[in-house]
Amino acid sequence: MKLNDLKDNQGARQDRVRVGRGIGSGLGKTAGRGQKGQKSREGVSIKGFEGGQMPLHMRLPKRGFNNIFAKDYAEVNLGAVQKAVDAGKLSGTEIDHAALKAAGLARGGKDGVRLLGKGELSAKLNFTVAGASKGAIEAVEKAGGTVTIPEIVAAADKHKAKHRTVQTAKKAEKAEKVAKAKA
Repeated sequence: MKLNDLKDNQGARQDRVRVGRGIGSGLGKTAGRGQKGQKSREGVSIKGFEGGQMPLHMRLPKRGFNNIFAKDYAEVNLGAVQKAVDAGKLSGTEIDHAALKAAGLARGGKDGVRLLGKGELSAKLNFTVAGASKGAIEAVEKAGGTVTIPEIVAAADKHKAKHRTVQTAKKAEKAEKVAKAKA
């Protein structure tokens, strides 16, 4: 065998089919798309159409519910916290979302951390978390620590409070003008 005898296996390289290039090519005129209608044109968007029969995605029963307003908490058990303290991953007595995240205990949780009571806690720790179960609070207090849950005011409530203060200020101003006018 010589270098000039080397060649690809039969069918290893194949030119792409150039459609719509004349009747002699076998794929001229309609370019293999048949004739007329939506499917013969570019940008067809009728996937899932079953000829008028009820499509499969509509025949199957729907189950469950996805609450788009649900809070996303990172759940952390007390046993995991105690393990992290013993391993030296958590130091200090003040524990919050940032400290738990740095220790690798809180993944995700864009709305904060929720403390759960699974496991034993012997270290005296002060937690500042978005939520905690009743059992977790009891266990932390039994160990000598505290759980602080900051009160979160909804944006709608903030707006209402601001609106009320503005309205009362306007009423007071109006009453003052009326009193001056009478005097």
